[in-house]
Amino acid sequence: MKKLSARRRHPLAALVVLLLALAATGGLYAAFAPADKAQADVAAQSLAIDEGKRLFAVGCSSCHGINGQGSSEGPSLVGVGSAAVDFQVGTGRMPAQQPGAQVPRKPKIYTQGEIDQLAAYISSLGPGPIAPKPEQYNSTNPDDISKGGELFRTNCAQCHNFAGQGGALTKGKYAPSLEGVDAKHIYEAMQTGPQNMPSFPDSTMPEEQKKQIVAFVRHTTNDEPNPGGLTLGSLGPVTEGLFGWIFGLGTLIAVAIWVAAHTTKAKKS
Repeated sequence: MKKLSARRRHPLAALVVLLLALAATGGLYAAFAPADKAQADVAAQSLAIDEGKRLFAVGCSSCHGINGQGSSEGPSLVGVGSAAVDFQVGTGRMPAQQPGAQVPRKPKIYTQGEIDQLAAYISSLGPGPIAPKPEQYNSTNPDDISKGGELFRTNCAQCHNFAGQGGALTKGKYAPSLEGVDAKHIYEAMQTGPQNMPSFPDSTMPEEQKKQIVAFVRHTTNDEPNPGGLTLGSLGPVTEGLFGWIFGLGTLIAVAIWVAAHTTKAKKS
């Protein structure tokens, strides 16, 4: 009894008891709670992949190959990631109606749940850019608009126009208008570089800068007032000069004809 009492009073006794209690608690937690959650997550992911594979076989495999390996009709999808799937299918560009220089945006035919399943299957083929979460593209900082404007004019305005209205490229291609595009899809386009657009991964353009560009585009195309009146497509001096030439010169010609007609009448009388 004296030996047992002495061990209880040992300075390390409390530490040993604490370590044993922590080990027991951790073991019980690992044995019960996480296992069930992990198994549920794995099962849900497996189901999403299976459903996505079924959707892919029906709607996508004719161009991209039965295993996403690509074909003469469509590129390989190995490594494109869930962000590319969410952008292409979510904007209605895929499945494409017909081949051409560029696939236009159109109403989507899949629900968001089906798009997520397709993205899960494509992601299982190889790692790639991950579809962003709302906090990555929704800005609450008013300063992001001005900072995003600087970034947009440096990296995007050459093709998309300073107001995001789009513009022509070579060989029948074009930079589409950004008016009405979801913030998530703008972010995903920068992640993946669809069609003729270069990609801007986080190593090239950090996540915060992409968020700032999204804030600027959304403000410019949806919220910014136009104190100058008609925007004429916001295409700059070309449309403005054409408008002035056609309507200004047309007005002068009409006035000249009216003056000449009344002068002739006056002489006859």
